[in-house]
Amino acid sequence: MPETTGTPKQRNPWTWIPSLYFAEGIPYVVAMTVAVIMFKRFGISNTDIALYTSWLYLPWVIKPLWSPVVDLLKTKRWWIVIMQLIIGAALGGVALSIPLPGFFKITLLFLWLLAFSSATHDISADGFYMLGLDQHQQAYFVGIRSTFYRIAMITGQGLLIILAGFFETSTGLQPIEIMVSAGPGFSNVIGLSDEKQSNPKSENNTFFAVFPHQAEFSSQSISAVKLDSIRKVVSENNQKNGFVSIQSENKSEVTARRERSLWAKLISDPLKNFLIKHFHEKGKGSSGIAGVGNVAVVSVRLTKKPDENQEMVLNTKFRSGDNSLWLIEGERLTFNSANQDKTAYLLFQCDPKLKGSAQAVFKGTSGNIHLAWSITFLILAVLFVLLSFYHRLMLPHPKSDSGMVGQDQNLMKEFFRTFASFFRRKDIGVILSFLILYRVGEAQLIKMASPFMLDPRQLGGLGLTTGEVGLLYGTFGILALTAGGILGGIAASLKGFKYWLWWMVLAINMPHLAYVYLSFAQPENQLIVGVCAAVEQFSYGFGFTAYMLYMIYISEGKNKTAHFAIATGFMALGMMLPGMFSGWLQEIIGYKNFFIWIMLCMIPAMIPVFFIRVKPEFGMKKQE
Repeated sequence: MPETTGTPKQRNPWTWIPSLYFAEGIPYVVAMTVAVIMFKRFGISNTDIALYTSWLYLPWVIKPLWSPVVDLLKTKRWWIVIMQLIIGAALGGVALSIPLPGFFKITLLFLWLLAFSSATHDISADGFYMLGLDQHQQAYFVGIRSTFYRIAMITGQGLLIILAGFFETSTGLQPIEIMVSAGPGFSNVIGLSDEKQSNPKSENNTFFAVFPHQAEFSSQSISAVKLDSIRKVVSENNQKNGFVSIQSENKSEVTARRERSLWAKLISDPLKNFLIKHFHEKGKGSSGIAGVGNVAVVSVRLTKKPDENQEMVLNTKFRSGDNSLWLIEGERLTFNSANQDKTAYLLFQCDPKLKGSAQAVFKGTSGNIHLAWSITFLILAVLFVLLSFYHRLMLPHPKSDSGMVGQDQNLMKEFFRTFASFFRRKDIGVILSFLILYRVGEAQLIKMASPFMLDPRQLGGLGLTTGEVGLLYGTFGILALTAGGILGGIAASLKGFKYWLWWMVLAINMPHLAYVYLSFAQPENQLIVGVCAAVEQFSYGFGFTAYMLYMIYISEGKNKTAHFAIATGFMALGMMLPGMFSGWLQEIIGYKNFFIWIMLCMIPAMIPVFFIRVKPEFGMKKQE
């Protein structure tokens, strides 16, 4: 196929390259990151989130298998316009299915459609880039396309999450504030608050009634047995009345457990039991301590019955005051028409080391989370419909962009010959090991980073809001990632890929220590959290340069385009497989041990690097 263009009507590349690569990045970040945060806000377990969203990597893993179809049928311009319409339809399907009872399975189906359409869009967009520009323009705009792809990442992980957080808070009721005080002068009597006092009648206004607004309790320690008894009453009440979802087993799950496979009997179940026995974390206030901090119970009710299918989720978090006071039960409570006349309980605890008095303010915000995310995805759907119509008008018409149905037999033979030539290399074992293992730690971290920031503090998380995660991780983190990638490219051009290889390997693994620190310290200061996330992302951007340069290096030769596509498939596989079990592992061993495990994953990632052989001058800028 000729690479020169003969467009009957020239288009300024600035009118379509930025929008095309922005459209390429948005579906990817929605499937990989935004969906993770959305499901977390819906109360889906980390195990299910990591498993099912990791499968969404599969279209990018296997996209080299159907890339010839894009060449054989229609034009790449046609594929771009149609795929953007289908992506818009998939986003609209997610928006419409979120309010439904079986939303999890239905939204996953539409996300699968989104992922396959996005992978196909990537093939056609990258091919069209080479057809719509001459060689000089291709070199000039390569940085521009990368920049707008990064902007799409920032939009998805930052602005979209902030937007969803805004809708979450704006669709809710008036916030509540609870003043919690502990000290030696307060009563040591612990009891459940009076239901009638906590549920004043309201015929017109809907709000959360709280009793007492000021919770005062003694700082004197109580026995662990007493704490467990009170916590059990609070937890069972919230679960029984539907304020907190119960991870119960249905009959099919029981039957499945009875009919375990050999894999489960011999490997997965013994491994799970071993991890639980030796590494399972207990939350604050566990019964492993003889004397623990005292507690106070606060009751919450909804004054007016909501609509039949409406849910109001109350998220209560620490806002200001002394960090010696914690909320250990009831951080996320779901109110609906079935439990509106029931009482939900919040359980507060003080540090057993507290000697004097302490005060803290906890703020509860509510919102229709399903409605908020439906609006967010509906906005995305409209955006992609508009992008499709825009590109139908603005994309050029290169003469070389044509279907090749008449050449299908020769092309298919060449396609399989190209595949075989990639796997006949002498160093194929080293290549595949590097591609799959280089990011084995990062693949697990990226799945659990957002749930870690959103999870309540008593579960080992940081207890941040959706908007805070969007700002700290999605915006500053992506900017740091971009800066690290730019620096990595500059460094490689100065001294070559071989010189920086080991530095980049360490850069992509060692900064995971930032999450080890966050899991142990659980800092309240958002600046500290943001700096840790930015450091990790900057280092990842720098270290990922080695990955990209190695893929380019192994793709050199006659079939460089096809070989690079195969390499990107294994790159996606290296992200998909570790990510699938990351949620299962984290829920067993807790965040602290999970991030320590991430650090240990640098060992298999480093082994293939010892066997890599590259030319010393590869990657260096050629002197004129």
